[in-house]
Amino acid sequence: MGSTTTVDGLVSGMNTSQVISQLMQLAAQPQTNLKNAVTKENAVISAYQSVNSRLAALQTAAEAFTPPSALTPVNPTWQSAKATSSSTAVTATASVGAPTGTFTFDVTALAKGQITTANVAAAGPVTTGSGLDVTVGTTTTHVNVTTDTAQGTADAINAAKLGVTASVLTTQQGTILQLTGSTGAANSFSVSGLAAATTDIATAADAQITVGNPAAGGYTLNSATNTFGNAVPHVTLTVSQLANGVSVTTSSDVDAIADKMKSMIDAANGALSQIGAQSAYNATAKSGGPLTGDFAVRQLQSDLLSAISNGQTGYGSFKQFGVQLDGDGKLTFDRNAFITAYNADPAGVQKAVATGLATQMDTVAKSATDPITGNLTAAINGGNSQIRSLNRQIADWDVRLAARQQALQRQFTNLELALGKMKDQSNWLSGQIAGLPSASS
Repeated sequence: MGSTTTVDGLVSGMNTSQVISQLMQLAAQPQTNLKNAVTKENAVISAYQSVNSRLAALQTAAEAFTPPSALTPVNPTWQSAKATSSSTAVTATASVGAPTGTFTFDVTALAKGQITTANVAAAGPVTTGSGLDVTVGTTTTHVNVTTDTAQGTADAINAAKLGVTASVLTTQQGTILQLTGSTGAANSFSVSGLAAATTDIATAADAQITVGNPAAGGYTLNSATNTFGNAVPHVTLTVSQLANGVSVTTSSDVDAIADKMKSMIDAANGALSQIGAQSAYNATAKSGGPLTGDFAVRQLQSDLLSAISNGQTGYGSFKQFGVQLDGDGKLTFDRNAFITAYNADPAGVQKAVATGLATQMDTVAKSATDPITGNLTAAINGGNSQIRSLNRQIADWDVRLAARQQALQRQFTNLELALGKMKDQSNWLSGQIAGLPSASS
C-alpha cells in the first residue's frame, strides 16, 4: 500500500512479508465486517425490490377494475364488448363502449379503385414531351418525366406519390401502361400529356351498405374503403362481398373481463409467492431469506390474504364469482363461475370487484409501492442510505489500513536493520576477543 520496503528476513530469518500480511488481516477485520454488512444489506434491498415489483404489477392489474376517477366512475374494462357477424362477407370488431344490440343491413357495393390503361410505344417517347398532368379528385399535379419511355414514365408517376400507381405490362396487345388509383369515388383520376389515348377499364367507387329501404325511411352509408367505422358506435365493419340480410350483434365481452380477472389473481399470487420466497426459513440449513422476520412484508402478506378472505359487506364471499383461498394460502380463480355470476348479475359483480376485491388489492399494493409514501419504498431508500454510510466508513478504513501497513513495514525494516547492526557488533566483538593473547602466552 506504500512505498516503504522491508528487508524480508535478511538477518532474523523471519518471513516479514507474511507476518505483516497476517497482522494486516487482523487490522482489517473491522473493514471486512463493514463489507459483509454491505453485502447483506444489498441482498435485503434486492429482496425488497423483487417484492415491490410484484406488488406494482398487482396494482396495475387491480386498477383495470377500479374507478379511474370521480368523473369516470366506471372502469372501461367493464365496458368491454365483442361483435359477431352472421355472414362471412362481413367481419365485425367492437371496442370499449359499443352498445349491445343487433344491426342488420345489406352490402350493396364494394369499394373499387380506378384502373386506366394506355397502349404505348415499346421504346421511345410515350408523352407529348412536356411531362404529365395527373388530376386526383380536384387536385392537379404536374409530373416531370425525365426518361421518356414507358418505364421512365411509370417511375416518375410512382415517385410523385399521388395515390396513383403505374406499371408497365407486356401483353398480346403490346406494351400497356397501367394506372391504378386508390379505392373510393373521390379518388378518381385523369391523366393528360400521354401520346396515346387512355381507356378507363374500372371506375372508382365507394363501398356501400344499405339499411332498410332508403325510399321508406331507410338509409345508405358509403366508405372509400371496404371498412365502415360509422355504422355502429365503437364497432368496425369490414366488407368483402355483396350480401343481403347481414346481422352484426354486439354484446358484453365477458371473456375479456374474465381474462383481466385472472391476470389480477395471478399478479396477487405472484406477490404472495415472492414474499414467501424472500422471507422463508430453512429449518434444515437453519438459515432464513433476506426478509425472514421482516414485519413489513409479513403485514403485506396478511393484508393480501385478508382482502380475499373477508369478502365484502353487502355482497358476501368472493367465492360467489370464483375467487377464494386454497389450503396453501394462494388464490384460485374459477373462470366458469365468474362468467356465470357475471351474466346473472353484472352490476353486483362489478360493484363487488371494483369497490371490494380490486380496491383492497390496489390499496395494499399502493401502500407498499408508492414512490413517496410506500413502506417498501421507504425500506429501500433506508437501505441505500445505510449502504452509502457503510461505504464511507470502508473508504475511511482504506486510508487507515494503508497507514498501518506502512508503519508495520517501517517497523520490521528497522528491526532487521537493528538486528544487522547488532550482528555486526557481535562479529566485531568476537573478532576482538579472538585476537586477545591467550593465558598460556
